[in-house]
Amino acid sequence: MVLDPAGDIVTLLGQLVDIPSESLDEGAIADAIEAALLECEHLAVHREGHTLVARTDFGHRDRVLICGHIDTVPEAHNLPHFIEVVDGEERLVGLGSCDMKGGLAVALALAVNVPEPTRDVTYVFYEAEEIEAQYNGLKRLADTRPDLLTGDFAVLMEPSDAGVEAGCQGTLRAEIHLSGRRSHSARSWLGSNAIHEAADVLVRLADYQPARVVIDGLEYREGLNAVAIAGGVAGNVIPDECTVTVNYRFAPSLTTDLAIAHVQAIFEGFDVRVVDVAPGALPGLSQPAAETFLGVTNSTPRPKFGWTDVSRFTALGIPAVNYGPGDPSLAHTREEYVPTSQVRSTYEVMHTWLEAQVEAPNPWDSLGPDSRPTRR
Repeated sequence: MVLDPAGDIVTLLGQLVDIPSESLDEGAIADAIEAALLECEHLAVHREGHTLVARTDFGHRDRVLICGHIDTVPEAHNLPHFIEVVDGEERLVGLGSCDMKGGLAVALALAVNVPEPTRDVTYVFYEAEEIEAQYNGLKRLADTRPDLLTGDFAVLMEPSDAGVEAGCQGTLRAEIHLSGRRSHSARSWLGSNAIHEAADVLVRLADYQPARVVIDGLEYREGLNAVAIAGGVAGNVIPDECTVTVNYRFAPSLTTDLAIAHVQAIFEGFDVRVVDVAPGALPGLSQPAAETFLGVTNSTPRPKFGWTDVSRFTALGIPAVNYGPGDPSLAHTREEYVPTSQVRSTYEVMHTWLEAQVEAPNPWDSLGPDSRPTRR
């Protein structure tokens, strides 16, 4: 399919939705996006697998990144797209419309239609976000070509109901293994019940008081919870093994090492095995590019509860926010849709931001007040 990013953005969104792009099968949509980008003389285009990076290079003081993944979850009889009107709201319905081809359409239209931004821009359209991290195109770039991801501020166009969600929580999953001695349940005194040993783990979880951490004026609420428990052999056997799985959602000010140490301290004396951990992302709302962005969006930022790929930018030292059309609670549902008004408004806001005048720095600020020239 030939895309038309210079035309109506809702039409472009429909075109993107109708190109199937389940994770690990993004070739067709990557080809279509690449063809559109290569038509733009103001962009230098680089491709890694099915991940595309398009950069301006005007030598501006600031560089921002605008990013979105091109893959979707598997189809649920929700292709091709269609338009409906519910309670006066026009919606585009279809696989990936919310997560996140609405944001993808905005990013692609910006790349084509803003040839002279007032800050340099790196657009990243990446593969395999919806599956295991080892396949994630943004992760691969961060690991192998971090030079392509340099910048001062990043916007990940994940659905956020057209509001700014800053940073994101970190997440840690750990298994707490408990041991006992197997015996016949009719002679339970001969055994030691591993499931009963989990009682202290559950008490510690129930007594746990999660922190509330304020960063850049945003309150990130932490949480430590049991999310699974496994044990048992048969209806007449005292179990000799039990595993409690816990999930720790932590503020982005905490490193993964500190998060691991915290969980280990809470469950001191138990066999704790960390099976998955990902750092959070700092909001960085005090950055000049972020301040301008917030001014243009005219919205009150919210903390991001959950984990997104903005975390990868924090690892690179780049503050980031989530900002895109669509209600994230609709992601991955059969009825997934995005309001067309949010697609249009998000595009207009981003377009205004990229063309907004950037205030030049005062060269005397870095030299201190005593170095300023004196008027005579």
